[in-house]
Amino acid sequence: MKSSLWRFGNAAFVLGFLFTIAASSTAKAQWTLVNLQPATGTESIAFSASGGRQAGYARVGGAFHAGLWSGTAASWVDLNPTNANASLAYAISNNQQAGFAIISGVYRASLWKGTAASRVDLHPSVSGVSMVHAISDTQQAGEAEIMGSGANHHAILWSGTAASWVDLNPPGSTASVAYGVAGGQQVGAAQVNGASLAVLWTGSAASWVSLSPDGAEYAVARGTSGSHQVGYAAVAGKQRASLWSGTAESWVDLTPAGASDSSADGVYNGQQVGLAIIGGVYHASLWSGSAESWVDLHALLPPGFSASYANGVWSDAGVTYVAGSGSNTSTGREQALLWKRVRCPADFDDNGFVNGDDYDAYVQEFFDGNATADFNRDGFVTGDDFDAFSDAFAAGC
Repeated sequence: MKSSLWRFGNAAFVLGFLFTIAASSTAKAQWTLVNLQPATGTESIAFSASGGRQAGYARVGGAFHAGLWSGTAASWVDLNPTNANASLAYAISNNQQAGFAIISGVYRASLWKGTAASRVDLHPSVSGVSMVHAISDTQQAGEAEIMGSGANHHAILWSGTAASWVDLNPPGSTASVAYGVAGGQQVGAAQVNGASLAVLWTGSAASWVSLSPDGAEYAVARGTSGSHQVGYAAVAGKQRASLWSGTAESWVDLTPAGASDSSADGVYNGQQVGLAIIGGVYHASLWSGSAESWVDLHALLPPGFSASYANGVWSDAGVTYVAGSGSNTSTGREQALLWKRVRCPADFDDNGFVNGDDYDAYVQEFFDGNATADFNRDGFVTGDDFDAFSDAFAAGC
């Protein structure tokens, strides 16, 4: 098949043609919303997503029960151990879930593999309280109240057993906590010289690095992908969703226009999730590396939700999963939610919408001859790719 370029004859005509089509298309990429509230629970929250599954909790019989979903309310699995008063799963990585279980009144860091009976106790022998906030394939990160430290909590790193615990508390820090782990990195916060700092570790207390940007009143790192970190920093009296690339100097403010405050809580494969407060309302939010990329996930909720929160994100093969919750006004309780987007092929800038920006981005890549313009994935950038992208764009998903 001859390419559009050869039919159109010259680049100037092509660009004019593109402008005409691009200006006429504003189709929205495909989002679906799933209410994960299990039938046996009265409220629930999904905190994280991985491998098409979600982890969090549901309130059952008045108590919090750690839970696992596979994309539907009916798929919910109760992870609460039979000897636990309550439990909660903060994190998931492939077939593992992590959080805590309250047993005999003590919060005990816990690791599961899909069932309540599979629970592994990660509670350090020197700890009064412990819990896991994040998990990767081989590591778990969280906090523990270390006996003899003045009841202060220290950031802790595990490798699958209680005996494997490593104290990440920075030298001179009075308290710390780890909220994220991936790719050999751990992130969280520490009190150092009276200041609350966002912190990045690489496996030891001595490895700590402050991510707090200059002028920040306080900052917290909430998640890491192994190369990028997210969280929030208070700058000029405003809490700002934050993105880092390993240093304080790399700080990027993700706060969207019109938001009074914001926070980023999860990161995966170039996408970040969290919340933005707009007009006093909490809006679940998705970003792709900049404030301008912000997608308002709250706008996708049906009537009856007064607030929403995005806690975790995961993607694979063109599908994005965002785990979180919404405040149901009729029940007055939180309900676990899953936003799911099947990426539209014409959404070239992957921001959730198909519009002229996608055409601009594709045209630039095509005329530069970049491999990203190989739309039909045949290993070559030709007019056939241009035709395929134009057809997808015209279809509008």
